[in-house]
Parts: sequence; structure tokens; C-alpha cells
Amino acid sequence: MGNNRVIGGGGFHHVAIRVHDFDASVKFYTEVLGFTERVRWGEGNGRGILLDTGDGNYLEIFAGGAPGPKPEGAFLHLALRTDNVDKAIEVARAAGMEVTVEPKDVSLGTVPARIAFFKGPDGEIIELFQE
Repeated sequence: MGNNRVIGGGGFHHVAIRVHDFDASVKFYTEVLGFTERVRWGEGNGRGILLDTGDGNYLEIFAGGAPGPKPEGAFLHLALRTDNVDKAIEVARAAGMEVTVEPKDVSLGTVPARIAFFKGPDGEIIELFQE
């Protein structure tokens, strides 16, 4: 558990997205990115699933989203840790995802990082982040 004394524990647990094609999104995150199913619930547009991203952090996916591009809202992007941005972006590209920012080196204050961005199957923005 984290060491945030204000809220007790702390640390990233999950990011939730609502998608139009639930099955395609679950398939993408499990088969292409290697997430594992932890729990699933509901039926039809009331379905939900919690996927472990690989280190105990989760992506929660809900069915019932509107089709088509989504206007930017509170969910800006989902950042995934990786030890090789260049390899990971090629996995996304090979799965037919649109790469919006090619791998590049950046500095976040004093933290050097390598990042890239792509769109997930429902248009969600996904960042690949390597420290």
C-alpha cells in the first residue's frame, strides 16, 4: 500500500472509462496489452470489468458508451508504465491503433522520461510512460 497519510494508503488504483464496444475494448486490453481480468459484473449496457494492468493498478471498463469520437472531458488520458516505450507503441500500432505522438524524450521537471501516445479502440487517449 502507498504512504499517503492524508487519505490513508494512497497510490493509483484504477481509471474508469465508458466504451461503446465493450467486448472489443476488453479484448484489446487483455489480448493486446496483456491486462488480466480480476472481476466482471452486470449485463448488456450495465456490464463492467476490472482489469489488472500488471502491477495491481486497474483499468475499469463500463459498457454503454456513445459511439463515435468523444469530446475531451475530465478523462484526459490513461498513462501506463512501461520499460520500453518504443516496443510498446509498436504493439499498439500492430493492433491497428492510431499513434498520435511518436516516442520522444521529455523532461517533467527534473524527471527524464520517454513517452508516446495512441488512441484506444473507443478513442481513449493512452500514454506510454518510461522513466
